[in-house]
Amino acid sequence: MSPQEMIEKALDLSTADDVVVIVDEGSSANLRFAGNTLTTNGVGRSSQLTVISIVGRGVGVVSRAAVRPEQLADIVATADHAAEDATPSEDARPLVEGGRSADWDLPAESTSIGVFGAFAPALGEAFATAEAGGRRLYGFAEHIVTTTFVGTSTGARLRHTQPTGRLELNAKSPDMKRSAWTGVATRDFSDVDVAALDASLARRLEWAKNRIDLPAGRYETLLPPAAVADLMVYLYWTAGARDAIEGRTVFSKPGGGTRVGETLSPLPIRLYSDPAAPGIACAPSVVAHASSRQNSVFDNALPLAPTDWIADGTLRSLIQTRYSAELTELPVTPAIDNLIMQGPEGGRSLEEMIASTERGLLLTCLWYIREVDPQSLLLTGLTRDGVYLVENGEVVGEVNNFRFNESPVDLLGRLTEVGASEQTLPREWSDYFTRTVMPAIRVPDFNMSTVSQAS
Repeated sequence: MSPQEMIEKALDLSTADDVVVIVDEGSSANLRFAGNTLTTNGVGRSSQLTVISIVGRGVGVVSRAAVRPEQLADIVATADHAAEDATPSEDARPLVEGGRSADWDLPAESTSIGVFGAFAPALGEAFATAEAGGRRLYGFAEHIVTTTFVGTSTGARLRHTQPTGRLELNAKSPDMKRSAWTGVATRDFSDVDVAALDASLARRLEWAKNRIDLPAGRYETLLPPAAVADLMVYLYWTAGARDAIEGRTVFSKPGGGTRVGETLSPLPIRLYSDPAAPGIACAPSVVAHASSRQNSVFDNALPLAPTDWIADGTLRSLIQTRYSAELTELPVTPAIDNLIMQGPEGGRSLEEMIASTERGLLLTCLWYIREVDPQSLLLTGLTRDGVYLVENGEVVGEVNNFRFNESPVDLLGRLTEVGASEQTLPREWSDYFTRTVMPAIRVPDFNMSTVSQAS
């Protein structure tokens, strides 16, 4: 069966009051390399069916991979029976009515190893350049295309194709004592400049030839877009309205309610999501395979719109389902699968920010980020693959790694500069969230709580 045929058949087989059927058709291609040599490459395909049955206010959800046509009736029956036995769902709402994608009838799209047609030769040239320069490149490139089909008993027939590509590149000295990392997100690898990435890694390895030991403490620190993305994505993930209204998070207002309307930063920063954002476009409607505190299966097919989470430094919205919006009396603002941060117009490049730094640290990326306190959103983690000392506008050497303790919400209130925004890849969360546009930022007192022995 085609995905569309499977959805229509499942809808026809169900005896539930309402049904949502989701089919995800995926394909992937990857290249892996180590020591300036391509080691493996591969392609793969996947298919998943999710049937969401609704009986009264009860919900039954069954998901299966690689479903054969003869298995469909049993899967639908299992979901129907689970809904009949389920306790009433507090988020139950009428399903969204109608809506049909213009390309609904087309086959699922896919990727292939051919997506690396121009990238692979450029990678080979980078291997040769790195070998001649006495460094070794390690990493991987991955491209995934997922076509999602959503059909409902209320007439919705929606489809979205999502390409997701990423390159992670690590350069090491021959003795393996110096290391530098960079990564990029892409839709199709046509915009990946491997030579430029390799050149930036070579420069960092040169910086690292001079080793400087520094104690723990608070330092003026420049965070590049990748590190900012890791912090802002975690902030975004914790910005659920229901948790806030129940007093569980940093976005809860003391005494009750949420902090929507409060100023979080003295700078006019904007943190927002837009399904149609160029280069990082994502699904234009809700796709919820299961309900959670931030998602509701009843909201499937609900249209998404550009949403300001923070605007002019003020908290404007939290992630809302239709159910939580009734609790908070705020607009319905569901989660969107991209995130953009912008500062004042005329933001400088990271290089320009380095050149104007009298003395401070330059991070590469953050690693092993974990939450310490949800009430303040205090996070801890490690620096990795290069922390550099900047003096009088120049990088003078690499310093030891640190463990940091910082809250991204608190950081917003202490920013002294926000640079120009660019598409980037969060290193820690790249398995889960790749569509980000972020600036570099300057923090006058970033808390390097202890020296780390990690290398």
